[in-house]
Amino acid sequence: MKHQLLLLLFAAGLSLSLNLRDALADTQANSLAPLVEKTSPAVVNIYAQKLVRSRSAARLLDGSGFWRLFRDSLLFGYGKDRIENSLGSGVLVASDGIVVTNNHVVEDADDIAVALVDGRIFQAQKLLADKRTDIAVLRINGRGQNLPIIAFGDSDLLRVGDQVIAIGNPFGLGQTVTSGIVSGLARTSIGISDFRFFIQTDAAINPGNSGGAQVDMDGKLVGINTTIYSTSGGSQGLGFAIPSNMVRSIVESVVSQKPLIRPWIGLSGRSVPLQFARLLGLLPGKGVIITGVYKGGPAEAAGLGIGDIVLSLDGFPVNEFEALRYRIATRTAGGTVDLTVFQQGKFGSVSVALVEPPNSPAANRTWAPSTSPLRGARVASLSPALAEELGLDSGLSGVVVLEAGVGSGADRLGINTGDIIRTINDRNVLTVDEVLAFRKPTLKAWSIVLIRTGQEIILKRK
Repeated sequence: MKHQLLLLLFAAGLSLSLNLRDALADTQANSLAPLVEKTSPAVVNIYAQKLVRSRSAARLLDGSGFWRLFRDSLLFGYGKDRIENSLGSGVLVASDGIVVTNNHVVEDADDIAVALVDGRIFQAQKLLADKRTDIAVLRINGRGQNLPIIAFGDSDLLRVGDQVIAIGNPFGLGQTVTSGIVSGLARTSIGISDFRFFIQTDAAINPGNSGGAQVDMDGKLVGINTTIYSTSGGSQGLGFAIPSNMVRSIVESVVSQKPLIRPWIGLSGRSVPLQFARLLGLLPGKGVIITGVYKGGPAEAAGLGIGDIVLSLDGFPVNEFEALRYRIATRTAGGTVDLTVFQQGKFGSVSVALVEPPNSPAANRTWAPSTSPLRGARVASLSPALAEELGLDSGLSGVVVLEAGVGSGADRLGINTGDIIRTINDRNVLTVDEVLAFRKPTLKAWSIVLIRTGQEIILKRK
């Protein structure tokens, strides 16, 4: 009896030990610690400084000896130059010291320092700053030291519900890791950059996380954290990251020492209106209807025209024009893309060449003279290349307003910076000279047709 009791106790203890071991193994298997240990050393802190020159009236008196004597004591430093500091995060993506971060973290910085989690600090050189994507590429000189990196993943493979971690330096507290899931893809309504196409996550992201890594469960970089949606300044479960495929295309152009040229196909469009989709028997909310085709461009050469509907690019659905622009921007000029289209009542596939956007007509950036009704406006002939530079619809032609001074003649006409002048008195306008030749009649009727944020605006006098 005693031996049986001992055997029962031994068996119970063995079972308990095995259960504890299995529970511990399950806990370790579900832990993110190995993933964090693998990737976090490549996420860096970025410290940027810039000198802000004072524009106060006090600087006008700086030549006065009397003013120099009493300047600091009278105004307690008012009117002096000052140093502004910014703090953010970045990711090492190449062993030769290539660091990716947000452009807004290092914008206009005079001095940039990169600090690794192991305490090493390096001065950084800015290789490229792209406002349109809010991506900046830096280089640090590791002098042969071993630098940790995170390899790029394919952001196109992400699905809603996939688990990700966000690594960064929120509030300057030091490196912090949060986890969550991908809660949305292809977010295009976030007006952070010209190429509005973001990964949405519920991983906690706070100020200072900008430029940090969004990493998948394979330890690959799938996004660069860039912003949060917040009403309080803190995380509320809506964080947005720039997809790694966009980031990788920028890094590759820098590493290969080639200019950053985004390919172009020469069309403009918008989402298919619901009523139009129903009329054509298409699923609502799907596709981009072509509203403009650039004469002589690749889209026209491929047989595309106004009213055709683009449903996908290389198999990826495009339901908004911003999504189509993003897909094109991640490709390389010189290649082709396959578009699935709905054309003349039939579904089909069209191959379209990707080319560098033409730089014709010449921009001819000019201030309108005082004799012009557009006085106070700086205008330029709009080429596809200039449109790409300015983040405008590169399928449009006309004359773009680069600046329109408040209270100027152009301002009083109702013209804003960014407007594209398409016609004057029912005549198409293509160059600056045609705009400057416009003389507003004193008594006669006149009209100007503008494109403003995709909408047609008509200014006229009857």
